[in-house]
Amino acid sequence: MKSVEMIGKTVEEAVELALKELGANEDEVQIEVVDSGAKGFLGMGSRDAKVVVTYNFDPEKVAKKFLDGLFEAWGEEVEVWTRLDEDILRVELAGDNMGVVIGKRGDTLDAIQYLVSLCVNKGQKDFLKVSVDTENYREKRNKTLESLSKKLAIRVAKTRKNMTLEPMNSYERRIIHATLQNDRYVTTYSIGQAPNRRVVIAYNKK
Repeated sequence: MKSVEMIGKTVEEAVELALKELGANEDEVQIEVVDSGAKGFLGMGSRDAKVVVTYNFDPEKVAKKFLDGLFEAWGEEVEVWTRLDEDILRVELAGDNMGVVIGKRGDTLDAIQYLVSLCVNKGQKDFLKVSVDTENYREKRNKTLESLSKKLAIRVAKTRKNMTLEPMNSYERRIIHATLQNDRYVTTYSIGQAPNRRVVIAYNKK
């Protein structure tokens, strides 16, 4: 939680200044009126109002508010569920047009996940990992990559010719590396620069 003490001619003005300082809305904070101030008489004895405003950071609420706004602007009807699982914020999306939300090879879903991560970690001391999924896409994609890497590893072992896979993000490349790390016949490494970085499955000559 982050708190600021602010003064103003009125309580309302002090609260408004505090909200600007915190970058928050009134429904996201707790307000303590330390001094309601006084107008005085003929300018004598006037006193500014003083408040302490505390921002209650709720990553689930922040993520849902961001995504609701994003999909509304996008023109897509998407339901958003959030769950805080220790140090991971899990977000599940549902709707009639999830293919568009997922995008080619999950590129759009990854971009949404990145934006949500930026949103919930902005100004926070401790980093919170974010996972955004829909229709169990992540698990299905993981299984697809694991199966593909094993099949290609067998081909590389038989032909003794290296194979370079399509460009993948860092998460998907790690799945390939992890799946084949104990394979005695092949080894893996990455080449190129993001977003065109690729995994190479190479024949292990040792």
